[in-house]
Amino acid sequence: MAEITKQEIANSVPQKGFFGHPKGLFTLFFTEFWERFSYYGMRAILLYYMYDTVMNGGLGIDETTALSIMSIYGSLVYMSGIIGGWLADRVLGTSRAVFFGGVLIMFGHIVLAIPGSVPLFFASMVLIVLGTGLLKPNVSSIVGEIYSPTDERRDAGFSIYYMGINLGGFLSPLIVGTLGDYNYHLGFGVAAVGMFFGLVVFALTRKNNLALAGTIVANPLAPEEKKKVYTRIGGGIIVVAALAVIGIVTGILTFDRFILLVGILGIVIPAIYFIMMYHSPKTNRDERSRILAYIPLFIASVMFWAIQEQGSTILASYAKERTQLEFAGITLTPAWFQSLNPLFIIILAPVFAWFWVKLGDRQPSIPKKFSLGLLFAGLSFLVILLPAYFGGSDSLVNPLWLVLSYLIVVIGELCLSPVGLSATTKLAPAAFSAQTMSLWFLTNAAAQAINAQVVKLYSPESEMAYFGIIGVISIALGVILFAISPIIQRAMKGIK
Repeated sequence: MAEITKQEIANSVPQKGFFGHPKGLFTLFFTEFWERFSYYGMRAILLYYMYDTVMNGGLGIDETTALSIMSIYGSLVYMSGIIGGWLADRVLGTSRAVFFGGVLIMFGHIVLAIPGSVPLFFASMVLIVLGTGLLKPNVSSIVGEIYSPTDERRDAGFSIYYMGINLGGFLSPLIVGTLGDYNYHLGFGVAAVGMFFGLVVFALTRKNNLALAGTIVANPLAPEEKKKVYTRIGGGIIVVAALAVIGIVTGILTFDRFILLVGILGIVIPAIYFIMMYHSPKTNRDERSRILAYIPLFIASVMFWAIQEQGSTILASYAKERTQLEFAGITLTPAWFQSLNPLFIIILAPVFAWFWVKLGDRQPSIPKKFSLGLLFAGLSFLVILLPAYFGGSDSLVNPLWLVLSYLIVVIGELCLSPVGLSATTKLAPAAFSAQTMSLWFLTNAAAQAINAQVVKLYSPESEMAYFGIIGVISIALGVILFAISPIIQRAMKGIK
């Protein structure tokens, strides 16, 4: 991005046209709306599809194994953002990465919609993992590009964008969940249609609305580098594939060992990224300081997502197995509960966006907002242990307890997630803009890799200890982060 500055890219985008924000926010809002409709709709029924009996149209996988698969799948989805970020920064540019990613996701959901076997299921997972890695971090990076670095609308814009994500996430479990209750593959087919609509919106509006945003390859491969890099990538793919086949055939690569491997990668890969960016000659002194400031925010995010992402694993199982589904004369579908998180965000995101703007310079610092996110995440788990405390682990739970838990964690999410997206674009070294956004999504990957081990500890008998211990750890980390927030703020070198 040496020839064209961030300011020049932002200036090329029409700055009025979507609720007082740049016109490009319309394109990104609706692209991500349909992508999230597709992804969260599929995810709303995926756990039930895995552990339901073959007679009922499921795969007949053991429930504990299915919980771990969900976590590992979620981890790999966000881990693949490394590949997407690298390709965007060095080869494709973020705009083309978003489009190609959407195509892969659509085909992944089409494969899921075909009645088949476990091998077909895993093939669809590979397509969706790679596609989301290309699309998810790069569409968020483009949101950062349509605003100048000093634009005060930036945080509010990310909140509006975040509302688009959650509007898709709210509708999809209701629609896909209802259809999936009748036929799983029909539900997956609707998810594929959602991604198709997202591709159409992006293709038809990106030229006029985004202008230069997303078109610049930030750190392109030099001609002499290309052959060497592509050879290494091809060789690496062959080696990994060969090792995987050998491991499966010999029995060395078991599912438990694969989970452990992903868990290790979830910690090691971010560490490598931090070291690489910090020591890169393309990173200046202030950028190195900001990288150090980003580390405690990264750790806080891992803790937060470790709780929030259990909405599609432990709380999804809790909704089906432990919750009264006959309520107020209505028969509830368990997948509907996964609409609660995005519903509350849709309601509260405008309030938070208004509130931060209203506070102006008086609003809490970025680290303090993160600490509030951890506090509310912990409280959401302490709330959900109360039904077992009052009624025991054998009785069905009033669904309003789940509603309250989702509401509390959403308050924490609005303190942390849109702020984290915005902070990542501001703290990112110029040469690693898309890759730093990939690093932000690695917080979710690391959290779900850890969850793949943690969810094995859950049972109705261990319910109180499970929710209580995790909740207390989150609150304690929030207190520590709040205490050291002035130190982190100074290391951010003027970024607010």
